[in-house]
Formats: sequence, structure tokens, C-alpha cells
Amino acid sequence: MDFSLSAEQQLLQDTVTQYCKKQYDFESRMARVASDKVADRTQWKAFADLGWLGAGLPEELGGYGGSVIDNSIICEQFGHALVLEPFISSAVLSCQILASLPVSQQTMLLLEKSIAGDTILATAHSEPAARGNLQHTETRATPHKGEWRLNGKKSLVVGLSIADHVIVSANTDEGAALFLVDAEAIQSQIKPYRTIDNALAGDLCLENTPSSVKLSGPEHTMRALANGFADALICLCSEAVGAMDTALFLTRDYLKLRQQFGSSLNNFQSLQHRMAEMLVELELSRSIVYHGIASSGMSDPLRSRAISAMKALVSSAALFVGANAVQLHGAIGMTEEYSIGHYYKRLRVISHLYGNEDTHLKILSTTQGSFWDEGVHQH
Repeated sequence: MDFSLSAEQQLLQDTVTQYCKKQYDFESRMARVASDKVADRTQWKAFADLGWLGAGLPEELGGYGGSVIDNSIICEQFGHALVLEPFISSAVLSCQILASLPVSQQTMLLLEKSIAGDTILATAHSEPAARGNLQHTETRATPHKGEWRLNGKKSLVVGLSIADHVIVSANTDEGAALFLVDAEAIQSQIKPYRTIDNALAGDLCLENTPSSVKLSGPEHTMRALANGFADALICLCSEAVGAMDTALFLTRDYLKLRQQFGSSLNNFQSLQHRMAEMLVELELSRSIVYHGIASSGMSDPLRSRAISAMKALVSSAALFVGANAVQLHGAIGMTEEYSIGHYYKRLRVISHLYGNEDTHLKILSTTQGSFWDEGVHQH
């Protein structure tokens, strides 16, 4: 298998790398974290102008003809820089869900506005009782005077507090469905917060929430969610690889500088072993992300098993590399002003988002081994 990037993909990688170095240095990020502008619309518009928001969408849907590979390239570089904008939740998860639905005027308009950077999307699917299980949905939708009423609670919706539109999954009498809700109209039902890595998220308490737009019924919903979450998990794990890579080499450089007993710490054999273990976890993660990307051509449940295996391994590796990076830095690694702790926080969030290691190991242990198997989605 050829793992080398094409000329266009290499150019994309170089462009994202240089942009992050110039526009997303750690000091600038910390200044935004300390302010109210954690996710910057100016940055989001720049992402659109550079073509990143449509990089993984086909040309017939208004994108730039790329695939999950292009999105994963962007996300790995975002992992190096700890980018705060909800790229995965909007440009990957939500847009891939829309791209997997039958083409309609509504989906085309949403994709067009998203690619142009005029709209930030969020997908509200996770629920408190699901505990990372993507099959679990208790939210109900009932018809009411020509539209729908949604009732239920969605948790840990990344980017919810700055989203313009929210895609909500819910069960109807006919089966699972997707609905579109205007975020501005439900501000009183949103509980915004920051996750420990300072990313924006929120819970959504749906109480007879009206929706006039039903995006899909049971015949398309599961497949759309499947494609959206598969690509989102690949990109999330790619971001983890970028964050682990930077955390590892920040630790290496620190051990070269820190002196103890008349010698730099990188000369201590026990610490060399620890660094070697961290490198092994990083490279295992990188390899299994490639396998996850390659699974795009597989049929179910093989693809689902490949994605779950990837997320389980990367979740474990992210916690190992992040925790050891902080430990090897010592006390300075615990300070807010030093970057390594922020990488650990982001890696910890990634390890739990869209199902943690235990969740995906459980999926792998089942006979079907699929987190989007039709018929198990409704509870």
C-alpha cells in the first residue's frame, strides 16, 4: 500500500502547517482562551477561504473533490496547534452526514453555506444514557400541526454554543430520523460550557422543540450517521496523532535541556525507555489511522470494526503519551502557562469523544461488531 501523499495533498499539508505556525501559535491561543472569543469567526472564514471546509466533499456537492484523507491531513496539523474551532464537528461530522443524504435543496443550501464559512453546523446525537454508545437514542420526535416536536436531552454537542444550525437525531414511530433546528431559536434550551481543553460544547434540552425540516427518515438516517461518525472518528484520531507527535518532541527537547546530577535528563536510561514507549504508541496510532482511512473502501461490518479498533487503540495511546509527557516534565508540566498540559487535556478529551476505549472494545467483542447496525439504534 502506498502511504505517500499526492502533490496536492502535500501542498495542503504544507499550507495548513504554515498557517498554524503563523496564525495559531501557543501565545495567541492562550490569549483567546482567556477571552470570550474561544472560537473565532474570523479564523473560520479563513479556513473557508483556504478551501479547508470543503476539502473532503465531492465537487457535485460544492466541495473540492477530496476525501477523508484530505480532512485527516488538516486535522493532524490542527492537532499540532491545538486548534479550538469545531472543524471536526461541523466540516466533517455534520457535512458528511448531509452529503450522505439524498440531494435536496435544503442539504445543498446547508453544504454551500458551510463550505463558504457562513454557517457553523453541529450534530446533536450523543445522549447522557448512551455513555459513548453511538447506537443509543432515546430522543423522540412526534408530528404536530405540519411540523415536528422534539423531546429529549443531547449531551456533549461539540460546537453547539456557536453553531448556527443543529442536526438532531430522534426516533419517530417509523424509525430513526434526522431533523434540522435553528440554533438561535433554541438558545434557552442550550447549556453551553467549555470542555477541559477549552473547546466549546454544550448540552441540549429539547422540550417540545419545533422543527419544520425533517432531513431524513429511517431509510437513510443510519447510513448518514454511519458515514458521518466514521469520518469524524478518523479525523479525531488524526488530530490525536498530531497532538501526540508534538507532545513527544516537546518532551524530548525538555529532557535535553533539564539538568540533574550533572547530566541532562535525556542521558538517563529509564527515561529513554519511557520515551521509546511513547514513540511506539505514537507510531502504532499513526499506522492504525492509515488502516482506518483504508477502511473507507470496505463493506460493513468490516469498516466499523476497523474504525472501532482504531479509536480503541488511539484512545489508549493518547492517554499514555499525554500523561507521560506531563510526568516527564515534572512540576512545570502542571502549569497553565506551559503548553504540554494543554496537549494532555486535548488528548484526554479525544480519548473519550465519540466513544472511549471500553466502548469500542465492546463493539469489537460483539458478533456484528458495528456501531451503526440498523435495528439496534432505536431504544
